[in-house]
Amino acid sequence: MKLIKPIFFTLLICLTSLLSWAQQGTGLQIAKLKYSGGGDWYANKTALPNLISFANQHLNTRISQRDAVVEAGSPELYSYPYVYMTGHGNVVFTQQEAQNLRTYLLSGGFLHIDDNYGLDKYVRLEMKKVFPELEFVELPFNHPIYHQQFSFPKGLPKVHEHDGKPAQGFGLFYEGRLVCFYSYECDLGNGWEDQTVHNDPEEKRQQALKMGANILSYVFTRE
Repeated sequence: MKLIKPIFFTLLICLTSLLSWAQQGTGLQIAKLKYSGGGDWYANKTALPNLISFANQHLNTRISQRDAVVEAGSPELYSYPYVYMTGHGNVVFTQQEAQNLRTYLLSGGFLHIDDNYGLDKYVRLEMKKVFPELEFVELPFNHPIYHQQFSFPKGLPKVHEHDGKPAQGFGLFYEGRLVCFYSYECDLGNGWEDQTVHNDPEEKRQQALKMGANILSYVFTRE
């Protein structure tokens, strides 16, 4: 899929089902966000490939097995309906990057921020550059993102303990539409990784992969 300008990307989102598009094998690709500031944006190297394999198997999608890397300020951002952001440390968006990310999200794109422990205080500050008028709000457990093919009646699964806080799912809503989902104190990406990376129990990995598949399903089918 080549670069799509924002107005055409909006029309694509509104007039077609991305899930059907993925099922037809038309080269749908998802990406990891590269950002400045020193944080390890490149963490969880096996996470997206494993999630893609799981989604292709259980959702009958045809997502490209090769996940891309895209910079926050790049025009290539508009090529990807779902962009994944993770890391442990500092995040910095320039004003140009923040504006580009905002335009992408308002044009129908979707950002999933996955706290890999230590990201929270940085990413909340930088997302204020993107949407100064919005605040993260916790999603209720009955939100559709928790009830796609797999049901999570208590919200996000807890993959890693970190500070022992409950896993929480936050969102940024623009004119009623969820444009950014933030999984906090959860570590979904670690749960998506190869089992040998963290030695997590298979039950935990399956919970993480199912929740990840729900997020993709929500992105592909939302209006």
